[in-house]
Amino acid sequence: MKYKDTMLPAERAKALANGQDVDRLPCNPNIANGVARIFGCKVSQFNTDAKILAAAQIASYRKFGYDSVRIFTDLFPWAEAMGATVKFPDDYTADLLKPAIDDEADIDRLRPADPYKDGRLPVHLEAMKYLRDEIGDEVGCSAAIVGAFTNAFFLLGVDKTLKLIHKNPEAIHKLCQVSLETCMRYAEATMEIGLTPAISEPMSSCTVVSPKVFREFSLPYLQKLVDFIKGRGRGVIIHICGQTKAIWDDIGAMEVSGFSIDNVASLKDCCRQIGDKVKILGNVDPGSIMYSGTVKEVKQKTLECIRDAYDNPQGYVVMSGCSLPIETPVENISAMLDTVREVGYPVCPDQVNEMLAVLSE
Repeated sequence: MKYKDTMLPAERAKALANGQDVDRLPCNPNIANGVARIFGCKVSQFNTDAKILAAAQIASYRKFGYDSVRIFTDLFPWAEAMGATVKFPDDYTADLLKPAIDDEADIDRLRPADPYKDGRLPVHLEAMKYLRDEIGDEVGCSAAIVGAFTNAFFLLGVDKTLKLIHKNPEAIHKLCQVSLETCMRYAEATMEIGLTPAISEPMSSCTVVSPKVFREFSLPYLQKLVDFIKGRGRGVIIHICGQTKAIWDDIGAMEVSGFSIDNVASLKDCCRQIGDKVKILGNVDPGSIMYSGTVKEVKQKTLECIRDAYDNPQGYVVMSGCSLPIETPVENISAMLDTVREVGYPVCPDQVNEMLAVLSE
């Protein structure tokens, strides 16, 4: 490692919040289940062994030194805890096998999950305790959680939920409400441990539903979850996959701490539109750049992101546009962080442009 950090992530975050000098911009490659490759275990072990889940996250953080560590396995633990069936490959990320209910008539029998008893939620909570005790003083630790709208899709099934949005809006609201109760119970449990919930709302993407549908069926419940977390003194970061430009103003008005955008969205435009209201995170392509690209391409795209967002009024975090594929090369992850370290802080745009010019030769 040619360029080394001179601050711990927690020290860096505190200094930035106080307007003080730091060694570099914060950076989070968002390795997700790729930590299994770093630690040397199977992804499936994360579903049953809290110690391994935490140890893999800690090992990856120790190796790369990024600025946020998150307990995450997949998008389905909350639906599973409410009755959905999940498929667990031996060494890959879990997937939804069967929704919790078959049709809208079954919505009334759904009950909010108990995070201390149901599904894999207790495993996640136990992993958070290990994380907190081992590295909680030196790096921000978060708890992944899906929003109520996204979880609703996994309770009923994607196709049926999309149809029901137009056929029976009242039923969707009922579904989202019970889904929200699960999300809030889990969020409460994570905050009692000392972690901060980080919300993913992939089904709120404009690639999936219209802005009108988002505002009617997702936003009210997302805002309630955000307010619930903020009411307990925690900042909230939201990630929404795909295209989101049409709802940026809605996100900006939510008073969240950070908004993580997908690589298909324009980082520069997002900063210009809502950067005075929210910190922006993103958005190096996790597939074509981080997974499939060369070290040179990773450096180039990282520099382009820094150039486009380093001066965002509410702050900027260098990050991938979504979770990295499990087999993302270690050298590419290192390249992202090493590039951020080389740029340093305060960011000099002329230096960034010079570095880009050298890479383009």
